[in-house]
Amino acid sequence: MSDMLPSLPFPMHPKMHEDPALAFSAKEDEEERRHIQKVQNAFKYYRPYAYLRLKKKWDYLHSLSADDQRLLSKYRTHLDTVGNGIDCNQAVIREILRDRVLYPTGDGSGSAGDTDNDNETDEPPAHVRHGDMDQAQSTLKLIARDWSAECAIEREQSYKPIIDSIEEYYKPSDYKLNEIKILVPGAGLGRLTYELACRGYACEGNEFSYFMLIASNFVLNLCDYENKHVLYPWVHQYVNNMRRADQVASVRFPDICPVRNPPKGNIEMAAGDFLEVYKTPDAYNCVATCFFIDCANNVIDFIRTIYKILVPGGIWVNLGPLLYHYSDVQGQNSIEPTYEDLVIIMESIGFDILSCRTGIRTKYAQNPQSMKQSEYQSLFWVCRKPPNNFEQQQQREQKEPPDLIVNREHDTQIDVDVDADDLDHQLEDDEMQSESQSQAKQT
Repeated sequence: MSDMLPSLPFPMHPKMHEDPALAFSAKEDEEERRHIQKVQNAFKYYRPYAYLRLKKKWDYLHSLSADDQRLLSKYRTHLDTVGNGIDCNQAVIREILRDRVLYPTGDGSGSAGDTDNDNETDEPPAHVRHGDMDQAQSTLKLIARDWSAECAIEREQSYKPIIDSIEEYYKPSDYKLNEIKILVPGAGLGRLTYELACRGYACEGNEFSYFMLIASNFVLNLCDYENKHVLYPWVHQYVNNMRRADQVASVRFPDICPVRNPPKGNIEMAAGDFLEVYKTPDAYNCVATCFFIDCANNVIDFIRTIYKILVPGGIWVNLGPLLYHYSDVQGQNSIEPTYEDLVIIMESIGFDILSCRTGIRTKYAQNPQSMKQSEYQSLFWVCRKPPNNFEQQQQREQKEPPDLIVNREHDTQIDVDVDADDLDHQLEDDEMQSESQSQAKQT
């Protein structure tokens, strides 16, 4: 039955390549091939890595006095339950990696017939770092965020304002929605892309992380019925638990099956760096970004690219904080403009800000039962690339942002510009007076 179900497009690289096998055939893609293999190895090492921390707790518990161990008898049982949750998560990862046609290994292996042992390794893989393992664990939480019923409220906080604004601007009654092209950079696990496509828009997601791409491909293309898989997304959180059950709470996914519920509009996913993949001007009617723009070393690069790829009259809808992911990363450069700086930058580049709001309460991959609840006071805006952008952009390029203009009391060019403006007004007044006098004489 499942082989008869409709198939959705899958993550591809280079962008929109018709034959995914060719995407990795060139010699220059060898580095990327190794990177994808590293991501796979991090997934395969998930269980042993998680057990290292769990074993440390077991060992310490066993070193305590008999009285302490007796008092912690239920905690000991809880640690066994945590281990079971880790085992279940590894079983899900095994399913995610089962079909690796789109993510070939260096020697061409990696078919759907791989054994279970090939999908798990007990030894730390080469070149896999702690940061890679953290991403593997975070990916499990993001599956819950995007595709479980338990995280529906969190999704609504982030996605509903974006979807509502797009539907308000591109009303179904006024447009052929399948002709409205929407790009979602930083698409993550793909839920926002899918929801927009379900409303009839032609939607394309873009994602740089292969942790996300591998997992989103699994949900979008390989899960053949709702709530098929059980995941324990919070099992790695040992602190701020009110009850033992909070750490080992399970979720089922996907809450909706994209394979059985294909969207009305076209949906595609493209792998690659946003700045490298998207360079064609006037290509999209809308760009929707959610928790994305602060992922840049230089956020101005993102803003310029978004402006470039939008058609005149197209909109950019954004929601998220300004975490600036590279701010404290060693070896990475980063600038961190404030919101008021971003407003100046966006208007100077050419955007018309149609609406903006601050203080949008949003959470991100939070255990709803945790004693620690972190939330952002996120920003939300809708910007438009002006319909007659060429002339307006020329005008803007002649001016500096007001807050960035330095004091130029002795700059003759500024004085000339001011005098020239006054002169233009004076000439207009003179012309009007001359016309009035001429009419009076005729009378």
